[in-house]
Amino acid sequence: MKHLITFVTQTNSLSFSKRVVLSFTVAVFCVATFDTALFAQASNSTDAPHTKRQPDSIRFATFNVSLNRRSEGQLTKELESGTSEQATQIAAIIQAVRPDVILLNEIDYDGGKSLLALEKNFLAKPQLDQKPIQYQYRFTGPVNTGVDTDLDVDEDGKKGGPNDAFGFGFFPGQYGMAVLSKYPIDTEQLRTFQEFLWKDMPDALLPTDPVSGKPWYSEEVTNQFRLSSKSHWDAPIKIGSQNIHFLVSHPTPPVFDSEEDRNGKRNHDEIRLWADYISQKSDYLYDDHGNKGGLAADQSFIIAGDLNADPNDGDSADQAANQLTDHARIASEPIPDSRGGSHQSKLDGKVNEKHTGDARHDTADFNDQNAGNVRVDYVLPSKDLTVSNQGVFWPLPGETGSEWVKASDHRMVWIDVDIKK
Repeated sequence: MKHLITFVTQTNSLSFSKRVVLSFTVAVFCVATFDTALFAQASNSTDAPHTKRQPDSIRFATFNVSLNRRSEGQLTKELESGTSEQATQIAAIIQAVRPDVILLNEIDYDGGKSLLALEKNFLAKPQLDQKPIQYQYRFTGPVNTGVDTDLDVDEDGKKGGPNDAFGFGFFPGQYGMAVLSKYPIDTEQLRTFQEFLWKDMPDALLPTDPVSGKPWYSEEVTNQFRLSSKSHWDAPIKIGSQNIHFLVSHPTPPVFDSEEDRNGKRNHDEIRLWADYISQKSDYLYDDHGNKGGLAADQSFIIAGDLNADPNDGDSADQAANQLTDHARIASEPIPDSRGGSHQSKLDGKVNEKHTGDARHDTADFNDQNAGNVRVDYVLPSKDLTVSNQGVFWPLPGETGSEWVKASDHRMVWIDVDIKK
């Protein structure tokens, strides 16, 4: 009989003096039993009919859950009450798809309290006729949104406010990130790139004034401004004797700026960070511990997140998403799809009628007067991994979950990766 002891701890060791919340499970039994039991535990789940999987596979997912609020502590209070209709629907989607490893974008970070409240009061309880789901491991940490620079970043003559933060936000941690996993997260190898400076990327697309041609940011801002609008994390997931590096981020939207296109260019370079990280172009990169370089050529990885860039449509700069979808190390097909996305695109019409991308691959339902429905959420595996199934949770009207998706303007994207023991 296995004896499991669960710990929750806080540590100052992962991002200089910043707090990072981790949870991990210690199992007291032999290594051989550990591998077999852990694999069986994660694979034994009941999926929704349209998300069936092979028994020897692990499901990775990304989901922008839109659990962001205007004031600090507001989300935690709401989730601790256990009565949030939005969180109920978000949890029901997660319970229906049942990913083994999932990135959550846009969950306000407050030291981990909101994440734990979501798990305890929603995921661990049945929602809308779905079965509870529990994760033994989690990682969440600080992000750049709402962190004041004490500089006039937006060049409006004033300091302070969401536009003068390292990432747009009304308080530190707004629009945060979290990883939940049924498999251990290798915290000894985990890397964060929250504080990497944009200017330190070779040939960075730093914006210029469209009239004068001079740098748009002042020298003072340029010397301190960070690339990541939230953060970039390399969270290695330990599956038996191997690691799969879960490379997660949430680049800024490439809009809400002017002719200098500072957000579009930042979005491009935030995506480029991962493209360089998995290539032989990463010597310049340094993480929040000061360790340099990227991922070794023999390491498996999955890039996940709301990248705010569509390969075919939308307002991204210089084909930002194609840096990954066309990358030599990434298996860009099969592309996760849904019938609901295609149906909704035809129903919404307007700008969607001008899109060139296949609507089956859409992952977000934005304003149909400008952006429309687009593919911005990705789960991209390295080519050494075998994908047996994939999908976007976007049910047709009348199907299970068709009403739940209104809880977010994004849809969950998932892939199943075969793991040979």
